[in-house]
Amino acid sequence: MTISPDAEPRWQELNQLLLAASDAYYGGTEPIISDAEYDERLRELAELEDRHPELRLLGSATTRVAYARVTEFAPVTHRQRMLSLDNVFDEEELDEWLARVPAERYLCELKIDGLAVNLTYLDGRLAVAATRGDGRVGEDVTGNVATIDGIPHRLRGTNVPAVLEVRGEVFFPKQAFAELNEALVVAGQHPFANPRNAAAGSLRQKDPRITAARPLRMIVHGIGTHDGLELTSQSQSYDALASFGLPVSSHTKVVGSAAAARDYVTYHGEHRHDAEHEIDGVVIKVDDLVSQRRLGSTSRAPRWAIAYKYPPEEVHTRLLDIRVGVGRTGRVTPFAAMDPVLVAGSTVAMATLHNAHEVVRKGVRIGDTVVLRKAGDVIPEIVAPVVALRDDSERDFVMATHCPSCGTALAQQKEGDKDLRCPNARSCPSQLRERLYSLAARGAFDIEALGAVGARDLLESGLLTDESGLFALTEDDLARSSIYASRSGGVTANGAKLLENLAAAIQQPLWRVLVALSIRHVGPTAARALASRFGSMDAIRAASVTELADTEGVGQVIAQSLKEWFEVDWHVNIVEAWAAAGVRMADGAAQERSEAQPTASLQGLTVVVTGSLEGFTRDGAKEAIVSRGGKAAGSVSRKTDYVVVGENAGSKAVKAEELGLPILDEADFLRLLEQGPAGVSGGEEGAGPGSPAGE
Repeated sequence: MTISPDAEPRWQELNQLLLAASDAYYGGTEPIISDAEYDERLRELAELEDRHPELRLLGSATTRVAYARVTEFAPVTHRQRMLSLDNVFDEEELDEWLARVPAERYLCELKIDGLAVNLTYLDGRLAVAATRGDGRVGEDVTGNVATIDGIPHRLRGTNVPAVLEVRGEVFFPKQAFAELNEALVVAGQHPFANPRNAAAGSLRQKDPRITAARPLRMIVHGIGTHDGLELTSQSQSYDALASFGLPVSSHTKVVGSAAAARDYVTYHGEHRHDAEHEIDGVVIKVDDLVSQRRLGSTSRAPRWAIAYKYPPEEVHTRLLDIRVGVGRTGRVTPFAAMDPVLVAGSTVAMATLHNAHEVVRKGVRIGDTVVLRKAGDVIPEIVAPVVALRDDSERDFVMATHCPSCGTALAQQKEGDKDLRCPNARSCPSQLRERLYSLAARGAFDIEALGAVGARDLLESGLLTDESGLFALTEDDLARSSIYASRSGGVTANGAKLLENLAAAIQQPLWRVLVALSIRHVGPTAARALASRFGSMDAIRAASVTELADTEGVGQVIAQSLKEWFEVDWHVNIVEAWAAAGVRMADGAAQERSEAQPTASLQGLTVVVTGSLEGFTRDGAKEAIVSRGGKAAGSVSRKTDYVVVGENAGSKAVKAEELGLPILDEADFLRLLEQGPAGVSGGEEGAGPGSPAGE
């Protein structure tokens, strides 16, 4: 159907007016139009969409739900941590796991390729819905989840617990996903790459009306904290969830042997596209809950469950070109531009080739037909060329000798390094743009209003020459931007949002500041460890390479990279400029430590904490140990002085018993912190390996 030339502009005008009016109404500000005018314009919009269905975008103001527009996602701490799953990728690994974890019954279920969500019901009513986040803290998406069909707002039945956490997966049905993408394409919008992205993008909309318009579904597959449920098996918990009116999977099966579990894996590997949702494997769980508790968990995953990931799907496509991109640390990476192709549930048009050596190793040429797969159903990877299909039109890739962004000659960072880098870190436009964009990421400062386009504009408009001036930006500065400036001479709503984000970002913890600095090799794990041990940026800068490397999870390479980074003047200028703008350069625990000066009760002692403690987070326990002069180790050895055992402790507790190490509970740990070894050894200082606490 051909759209009238006047239809789309009028639709845009009406839709923008109505959405703005709705935001003002539900957001608690003054209405910008009367109720009567709103109703009249809404009817006009609906009639226009009836005549031109192509215009009916899922974000249309004609889709209305009784929920206020969400302005931000608040953090939610799960009552019980949401763990991940360990994976196996072939039958041999699966057989090893089944032999290691024997059981009378296994529960087998499909691994849904969706977004993990935790539902908390209080007295039977849906109180909070949150994403998994990092397992401890997720994002509050209650308003959006409440719009999903099949999720009850109130549980049914007479034995509903007063408190119930329900874990599950929100997904986009495959057929609905195809229809959504078709509608987006017709509307001139970019389609989603795959159903999981569609589910995540739909669930994390700021406006619940958009989520409501998308046919998301959920399947529940676990229980966290609960009050009063008497359960003996995982499958029984599923029956209980179904009896409460919650959606459970029809594909789940309890089997009585390892052989039957393998048969389940084989069957669904051959029928992986039959389910109503995308799957990326099968999950096998020990069904008996007593056995689950006995097996326990590691820091990230239960030992009583495993995810079998099916072999990656492979397709053929044409390699149109090999180009190079420049990353935030200067690494220049070849990447493949291909004919878009659907593989493992998503459309792929690009894939990294890592470096020039990898291009040679794979033997691919520009113009080749190549085998493309998604390793682990996630990362697109070119496997090899289909040499038999070559017709002599293909050509070899020649690696760039100069930076495609700034023209600087590329170089190896050290002899023998396979990667080439642009050494112009300070002023290379691509590096600047990537650093500025990446520091706004959720794992760094989490500056929502600063995207790739905004980062480019701030640099190209001359408002920033590098990231050092970011937190000094003012409303007058943004008024000179082409992205954040309004026509009236002020700033747009997004510009105001950026200033709000920057004001909030200066209070982010130290580890996020470290990640935001784009120091090579320093990711979230190392940053957390460094912040936990040293507590402040000054202490990290002052530490020697040996001290840095001795930090659990850091090591020599990261330590050397960190030390070298701080030896560059303009790097230090960034830190100093941020500090001058109020960016937090020391964690609260470090500030308190400098004021309170705890005694060095653990000086020279190595302490391992395993399992969950009621009074400490994992990082908090480490901080308590380090602040008293001790070393918070991640593994148990004969050099360990004490092992603190909390709930769901795993192999570390077992190893501590085997080695005869002193084992402390949480009460003992508190005494150890306050009094040192004398507090847990019957008054005799110096209790060490081989002298179990309490003896």
